Amino acid sequence: MGRLVPDAITSCVGLMMVLGATALLLGNPLTKVLDSYYQGLWMLLPFTMQMTLIITLSAALASTPFFRSTIERLSRLPRNANQVMLMAVAVTAFGSYLYWGFGIAGGPIIAVHFAREAERKGIAVDFPFLLACIAAANAPWQFGLSASAPLLVATEGHFLEKLIGVIPLSTTIWSPAAILHTFVFVIVLFTMSCRLMPASRRPISAFPAAAKLADPPPVEEKPVLTLSERVERQGLFAMLLSAALLSWLYVHIFEKGRGLDINSLNTTLLLFTVLLHGSVKRFTDALQHAVLSAWPVIVLYHLYAGVAGLIQFTSVGETIAWAVANVSNPLTFPLVTALNGALFSLFIPSSGGQWAIQGFVTAKSAMAVGVTVQRGILALSVGDHMGNLASPFWYVVIGGIARVDFRTFFGYGLLFAAVWFVIGVVVFTFAPC
Repeated sequence: MGRLVPDAITSCVGLMMVLGATALLLGNPLTKVLDSYYQGLWMLLPFTMQMTLIITLSAALASTPFFRSTIERLSRLPRNANQVMLMAVAVTAFGSYLYWGFGIAGGPIIAVHFAREAERKGIAVDFPFLLACIAAANAPWQFGLSASAPLLVATEGHFLEKLIGVIPLSTTIWSPAAILHTFVFVIVLFTMSCRLMPASRRPISAFPAAAKLADPPPVEEKPVLTLSERVERQGLFAMLLSAALLSWLYVHIFEKGRGLDINSLNTTLLLFTVLLHGSVKRFTDALQHAVLSAWPVIVLYHLYAGVAGLIQFTSVGETIAWAVANVSNPLTFPLVTALNGALFSLFIPSSGGQWAIQGFVTAKSAMAVGVTVQRGILALSVGDHMGNLASPFWYVVIGGIARVDFRTFFGYGLLFAAVWFVIGVVVFTFAPC
């Protein structure tokens, strides 16, 4: 798959050509096809900036001394190999549920610290297998507080509002089915992480580049500061900004009675990032490095939106929705939708981008079959993350952060992908949502 699947932008251009040709074959005039692409191209401007902030702020948050010291303290608690695996998976799963960026950016660092502390105590843990379990433990974000599609459709003004309205999180990520799926998968992952560790275990010392990540940062000499530089390093301005953000959140939640959406999530992330860095200087220094993580999204989401325009504003979307509805019924719809999502996720390594492209079709086919749009959203998320667990894309990212070749642990992900998919299809077929 790594040799055959091109990068995200190339794949998006390929989808654009295929869907544009399909629209023409279905009888849409060329001018309508071009107008549909352009209409879609810029319809996700707010969403693109929202996702850019999510990625940037999460990377800045993960760089705070608080997170590093917390992980170090937690890594000292386990007393045997099973406890190492259980606690590392639990910390990653909990953090990922709160925010997906934590699992991607923080998960490999969690694995490094837990593996190094285990080796120091003489506890045999296979480091690549631990990385694979950490990668799987990132899955709960799909039904967590930063789930892309549920958050988007819960935000007023989203691009499908005229079709499906604003859908509260209580009916998506907090539905009984979503909570059940998350709970069952984490329990199964706990069991697998304890039972499937290889008998021949490779410690983190066998991966020197990874082991160095647990070393404390070097102590820098304090420079002579100017007046403006001393002001930037004062905590007062960070506290004033934090107070303003906290005040807005209070009004948003308690005075206006509104729930979590993308904007309030970003406000919360900004609040904690500023607070934990403690000064405007440290915060802005962290942003300069963190923003590099978001560069693909800034352009890529607009290309996804252009492809979504070809689906939504020509007859392509209606045709695909009709085809899905024809091969589905209320019992098989979650399976068909999840398979569809898994296929697309191999080419679109972004849940937000995938919803932009498949959201219209998913909603229309759910209505045609006679199931709730919420069931379609959640079933699509199952397929989306099966693709994430079965393709090399995110393993390359995790391996790069951990300084380990992703091929050393990628194979385990295929097993975790199958387990995630089976649990998801069963749950979202029969459980209420």
